[in-house]
Amino acid sequence: MQGPDHLRRVQLIFQNPYDSLNPRHTVAETLEQPLRLYFGLSGQALRDRSAEILERVRLGAHFLDRLPSQLSGGEKQRIAIGCAFAANPDLVLCDEVTSALDVSVQAAVLDLLNALKHKQGTTYVFVSQDLAVVKALSDRVAVLYQGRLCEIGPSDRVYARPSHPYTEVLLGAILEPDPDTAPRLSADDVVERAPPERGCPFQRRCPRKIGDICDTLMPPWRAASTDHAIRCHHEIDALKPVQRPGGSG
Repeated sequence: MQGPDHLRRVQLIFQNPYDSLNPRHTVAETLEQPLRLYFGLSGQALRDRSAEILERVRLGAHFLDRLPSQLSGGEKQRIAIGCAFAANPDLVLCDEVTSALDVSVQAAVLDLLNALKHKQGTTYVFVSQDLAVVKALSDRVAVLYQGRLCEIGPSDRVYARPSHPYTEVLLGAILEPDPDTAPRLSADDVVERAPPERGCPFQRRCPRKIGDICDTLMPPWRAASTDHAIRCHHEIDALKPVQRPGGSG
């Protein structure tokens, strides 16, 4: 059985702050649970540590006696972040932590997560479908299609020059804040209920499909560089930008 210290090292921040906090527990009661469990704190030391955590997530000690119903969505998510960091974790799994928040609040939460990451040296596994959020927070990116890895590498390199066909399709479809720039859809927009039984998971939509090999064999990993790899039957050098309608590449 895994001990308390092992559990302490890995924490989770849930997607929806409206559901992740117990509506009958005050902020103090929520923050005190990991502090009691992992560090055995009690009394005034427990109260002081809880107030310190609130300061760390840019709230204040006056929030300690509030209930979740008295908090905004952004404040609730800050409490959830504080609860995770109360355990002083090595790894935090962030499950779509900004998707339930307004855009302006998302920016503040991302800034807080970045600050905590650098201050405490914590590693995040950040799960998101919002590519702008991923780019803002990540050092490395792993791209999945139908639950299977397609590409993995440094975020700046993946975003600047996507090497896997699905990554290129994904980034090409991003809406830009420019009325003269249209998203580029280079693969059929279809809903797939399950991955194919054999072959490449992206075979049904891939604009670069070679033939039967894509249908029958799982693609090998190919190195784009020492720390950047894709899983595709194409050689890396053959993966040049797809010609798209209305554009040059």
